[in-house]
Amino acid sequence: MLDHFPFYLALIIAIVLLIMLANKIKVAYPVLLVLAGLAISFIPGIPALHIDPDLIFVIFLPPLLYEAAWAISWKELWRWRRIISSFAFVVVFLTALSVALIANRFIPGFSLALGFLLGGIVSPPDAVSAGAILKFVKAPRRLVSILEGESLLNDASSLIIFRFASVAVTTGQFLWYKAALSFSWMLIGGIGAGLLIGWIFMKVHKYLPTDDNTNIVLTIVAPYLMYIAAEEVHGSGVLAVVSGGLLLASNRHVFLPTSARLRGANVWESLVFVLNGLVFMLIGLDLPEITAGLEGVSLTSAIWYGVLVTLVLIIGRILSAYGAVIVTLIARNFITVADTRNPGAKAPLLIGWTGMRGVVSLAAALSIPATLPDGSAFPQRNLILFITFVVILLTLVVQGLTLPWLIRKINMEDPDKTLTEEEAEQQLQKQLSQYALQQLKDAYSEQLNSHTVLQQMAQKWEHHATSIETESILNEECKMVCLALLKKQRLWLLAKNKEEQSLDEEIVRKHLVRLDLEEEKLRYL
Repeated sequence: MLDHFPFYLALIIAIVLLIMLANKIKVAYPVLLVLAGLAISFIPGIPALHIDPDLIFVIFLPPLLYEAAWAISWKELWRWRRIISSFAFVVVFLTALSVALIANRFIPGFSLALGFLLGGIVSPPDAVSAGAILKFVKAPRRLVSILEGESLLNDASSLIIFRFASVAVTTGQFLWYKAALSFSWMLIGGIGAGLLIGWIFMKVHKYLPTDDNTNIVLTIVAPYLMYIAAEEVHGSGVLAVVSGGLLLASNRHVFLPTSARLRGANVWESLVFVLNGLVFMLIGLDLPEITAGLEGVSLTSAIWYGVLVTLVLIIGRILSAYGAVIVTLIARNFITVADTRNPGAKAPLLIGWTGMRGVVSLAAALSIPATLPDGSAFPQRNLILFITFVVILLTLVVQGLTLPWLIRKINMEDPDKTLTEEEAEQQLQKQLSQYALQQLKDAYSEQLNSHTVLQQMAQKWEHHATSIETESILNEECKMVCLALLKKQRLWLLAKNKEEQSLDEEIVRKHLVRLDLEEEKLRYL
């Protein structure tokens, strides 16, 4: 490890430079990193790289899922819960089934169990890739919300399929009633472990004498404990991290102090930046190990099998997206759906084209044991690994590079956006100023009459400005009034976000950060 330390250090520097380049040329950085890793792997003298799947599942996956759970809007997740759950569970199963049937039919030596194993590996789209691509284009808010919500759950469902298929290949039998019980426990145990540990961490943050450093460290430790605890009781570690992360994220303003929220956001942004860069670079760098184990099948045939599986995944996802629309249009006659309007042909096509695969697929493939319990070689392991690599490479490069063009070409209007982002932000700022002014007049009228600073604040709020001139506050009483008003404004924003489904939560979060910054400035006066 120490012998290769300069190489790993150079790798991190290269990742930083490549991400800067990706932002400059407006290309999703996962695409550039995978291609760069692929190119670096051909350089003579480069250290041979072996990716331990436990490194991905235990070290990388929990914090990445946890950060995604904190970033997602619970309101949007609940609003689109039906289509998100259908893509995260039903579509993943149908995708795995399609891959199993095609692999059994066209790839020599592939049984249905091996096909399901491959299907479970390649079925979950990668959240990071889609998010990185959508950063450069204006996509409808509902599309982004659906993709973010799906990505939180599809890893769990695909890994469950992978686990059952692996047992079937290893033991040679599949008992549906045992699988049903095991599946139910993985869901219940995983979610239960995540919520329990999340609740414990909430109490620790709230009642123990923590400071900013310990609060931030606890947020980093939490996803690892959730994942490991769930896996120890044979639950889904992915669902544990997601459920626990959602619980803590929705209550962050209750148990985390302002300074910890601000500093923690910066720490997590840097941590996720490094982890995402490393995992995509490692995908490309792992090519020599993958191709070295390819025996018994020609490279041309292996590439063809990878292309075939990729086509099945792309076509299957597009058909599933249109199928989801048809089911929704029928279901709206019997149940209440999030949107009764016909989305047309554009939205399903966009959702169908956002099926880039990533690190979870590679980690699952690498975790296939080399041998069966009887000591014989695991059937088709090397070919499965190679097909997985081809799928990741093709979906990242082909779909990743063409998705921005497709979004611009389709130019789909956002049905949820009645105002521009600037207009919506100004409207919320006006309402927040009016609320703060009314609270100042109602609850602190005596202080308002006796302090010039508060009168100046009232005048600013009358002109719909939300910031407080902290430089002018010298009196301790004024400071306490301002802190109380900031707390009331924060509670008002959180309540308004819950009440108004059409309100963009990103705008609300911007205002919440501004309130946090103002509170921090006040505390240092």
